[in-house]
Amino acid sequence: MGRSYFHLHLVSDSTGETLITVGRAAVAQYEGVSAIEHVYPLVRSQAQLERVISEIEAAPGIVLYTLVEPDLAGRLEEACRQAGSPLLSVLAPVHALLQSYLGAHSTARPGAQHMLNAEYFKRIDAMNFTLLHDDGQHPQDLDDADVVLVGISRTSKTPTSIYLANRGLKTANIPLVPNLPLPAQLDTLQKPLVVGLVASPERIVQIRQNRLLSLRADEDTDYTDKDRVAEEVAFSRRLCSRRGWPVIDVTRRSIEETAAAILDLYRDHRLKFIAV
Repeated sequence: MGRSYFHLHLVSDSTGETLITVGRAAVAQYEGVSAIEHVYPLVRSQAQLERVISEIEAAPGIVLYTLVEPDLAGRLEEACRQAGSPLLSVLAPVHALLQSYLGAHSTARPGAQHMLNAEYFKRIDAMNFTLLHDDGQHPQDLDDADVVLVGISRTSKTPTSIYLANRGLKTANIPLVPNLPLPAQLDTLQKPLVVGLVASPERIVQIRQNRLLSLRADEDTDYTDKDRVAEEVAFSRRLCSRRGWPVIDVTRRSIEETAAAILDLYRDHRLKFIAV
């Protein structure tokens, strides 16, 4: 049975990130179905909207939108009815729930979630810190981190660090290499949560082989030897056990799932740290 496709139009008065995330999460639940995405960000005028409507009329499909301006939303709804394209305001159910619970009405502010507030600058600061402290760099600043990730090569330390930084956590990552000493600063950390990342030897070997292939490097090396990699994994698990660091197996986890688990650990860690 072949894969089927449909047009998915995502119309936003902001960056469109919310719609992309929701749309992809929903479509992923349907095996054998793929969406042809049409993303229209920063739609804030009638002229911009009319161009979007022309695109929808040319390729009818499902329309998801986050337009807070009533006139724009009304015009899009009318056009979709005429084109026979199902339409949904993704945030409307959430707004309805909040209004019923809070007893207050929302203020229509396009792109309000991306305003340059303190939270935004906190994320920028976290990203700068994380990029500066990737792969064991500047260990003298480790105690300024919120999270320190440790793990052998190819356990997704860097992408996980970047994801956490985007959530506002200053994240450093330290490579674990057998027979090489760890930064002395790891012994005296007070504030950060230290988390070990591990994966199955088979998975790590596969990733390392792909890495060497992309670099056109020699694959006949201990770096991809399964027994040697198994020793590295065992070494990292023993180290984390001795230090009392929680361990997350990333073998079958996406970056988002790994980060979510770390965020849960971090919340508990912060409560203990504040209590002390």
